Amino acid sequence: MSKLTPPPVAVAITVSDSCSAGEREDVSGLVLLDALKTWGAVIHSYECIPDDRPTIAGRMRHFADSGDVDLIVTTGGTGFAPRDVTPEATRDVLDREAPGLAELMRLRSLEKTPMAALSRAVCGIRGRTVIVNLPGSPKGVAETFEIVSGPLGHAIELASERKSRHD
Repeated sequence: MSKLTPPPVAVAITVSDSCSAGEREDVSGLVLLDALKTWGAVIHSYECIPDDRPTIAGRMRHFADSGDVDLIVTTGGTGFAPRDVTPEATRDVLDREAPGLAELMRLRSLEKTPMAALSRAVCGIRGRTVIVNLPGSPKGVAETFEIVSGPLGHAIELASERKSRHD
């Protein structure tokens, strides 16, 4: 991984009706926070929001347009259920898609489970902020973030026009 100086500033957003209503503990969000911290990111914000396209898009816009955030990572809402609208909300806010990141996540995840083919995750850039959708299961978050974490440092460096110190 590239070591960015200063470290990347990240936002973690869990998209889940039941977690946002307090009906279920947000285990996936906690796994994501741990993965981001282990990767070296500084956590700017963490929130749990409902599966609602305008809400999801609004929070991404808010953080990306603040100029304070290098990376927004979502967990949840990338499947086939009718309320799974995270990819559509993400596309609503992106300036440019980064299909290679989403393809990498799906391809490498298929080595672990055939269900990875059902992921509709989207990745891209808004302004100078990289946005990545991860699955909603704790195991899926851990495995998929590990897969994408390799190129993320360089992606952030390019999107934000920051300098990095390569290992």
